[in-house]
Amino acid sequence: MTSDRKPLLAGFMPWGRARPKPKPAVTQVALAERPKGEPEPMNEHIVKSYEEELALLDRKIAQMGGLAEHILGQSFDALERRDPQLAEQVVKTDKQIDQLERDIEEQVISMIARRQPLADDLRHVMAALRITGDLERIGDLAKNIAKRALAIAHESHPKPLMTGLRHMGELALAQLKDVLDAYSARNADRALAVWRADENIDSMYNSLFRELLTYMMEDPRNIGLSTHLLFGAKNIERIGDHTTNIAETIHFLVKGVNIADDRPKGDDTSSTLFSKG
Repeated sequence: MTSDRKPLLAGFMPWGRARPKPKPAVTQVALAERPKGEPEPMNEHIVKSYEEELALLDRKIAQMGGLAEHILGQSFDALERRDPQLAEQVVKTDKQIDQLERDIEEQVISMIARRQPLADDLRHVMAALRITGDLERIGDLAKNIAKRALAIAHESHPKPLMTGLRHMGELALAQLKDVLDAYSARNADRALAVWRADENIDSMYNSLFRELLTYMMEDPRNIGLSTHLLFGAKNIERIGDHTTNIAETIHFLVKGVNIADDRPKGDDTSSTLFSKG
């Protein structure tokens, strides 16, 4: 004989938890309650918040780039004027650049973990991270130039050598400004122009390298000063390389592909050998 009584545990899972009730289906009436074309409030909030995070990232990079420009110019002035106080100010300001780098890295890691960006957004976030690393190195190189200024503050500087160093520094500073403007405007053509112009800095470095070696060979008493100036010139040449890195990153950010040509390189000092004749 069959019984109409339900088992004692009917409606419960075997482990004692109640079986979840099925969610009611969304009816056409419910869908019609939202005006056509109006986005869901939560989705709109998420998108707006995401865009604000990307904008904040760009503002931090702009701030970091502005500081890098500032201390780079100050380091050249400190070296040329033999101003130890200005050089010390450069060393202190570099700490702000280092802190901004840490802030941007933390934000990028957080955005990747929470937002899981794809396509253009992923390129944006990763480009910001790469540019931040290059700007931090530019700040360090500017600080190194300032330290050279401290070391030779009481030495007399040969005017022709300082003129060449000044021109090289001005070119590197102009390139940095142009590449930061290219990032702000998302201008791949302008970034490519900066990339191609790096060869000019290399050529100036080659010329200054030879002048400084000749100056050292003429009088051994010039070796100390010339060595510091030589390292300062090398720092400027490396700043040009990091600026070129930023230009390549911008091109990839905008176009989605790397620059096809080989990087222009005019530094031949590694194969230069001088002998006193």
